[in-house]
Amino acid sequence: MFEMKTLRRKLVNLTIGGILSIHRALISKLNGKHVIYAEGLGLKDVLKIDGVDNEKSFSNHITEIEECLGIEAARQSIINQITETMRDHGVNVNPRHINLLSEVMTCKGRIIGFTRNGVDKMKDSTMMLASFEKTTDFLFDAATQGKHDRMRGVSERIIMGQPITIGTGMFDLKQDAYKSLVYGN
Repeated sequence: MFEMKTLRRKLVNLTIGGILSIHRALISKLNGKHVIYAEGLGLKDVLKIDGVDNEKSFSNHITEIEECLGIEAARQSIINQITETMRDHGVNVNPRHINLLSEVMTCKGRIIGFTRNGVDKMKDSTMMLASFEKTTDFLFDAATQGKHDRMRGVSERIIMGQPITIGTGMFDLKQDAYKSLVYGN
């Protein structure tokens, strides 16, 4: 009897096969095919298993996708997850806004969260940082360190009441060509 209880305790923690970092799995049949929903990490290990469709396998862990498939795959996963979440909640968001957000989160070649700490790493522009959160902290730090802001981004230009540098606002008039031709200036 004692040996059975000891053996039973050992069997509970025994892994016979599979991936140790996946804690639970649910098998479902969808359109005549078996689909496995797994809880845990291990996308790289899952993709190595024979019989797994690598093109239809995915993870909702963005960092794991970046490590396994690269930054572009992580960017696309961010787009997919935000779109799906918004749709599930009945919120209609223009896809361009979601694409812009995913671009900002991955533009440095790594994933940067859209939080006060993540935005801190995104830009060196004081006014852009001040537009997000902790305005006085960013402005105080910039003033005490003598930082220079070139005001090239959209946020900075809006805060300062300047035209944004996109579309027709991208160009500055350096010299009036007509005046120089007519008057020789």
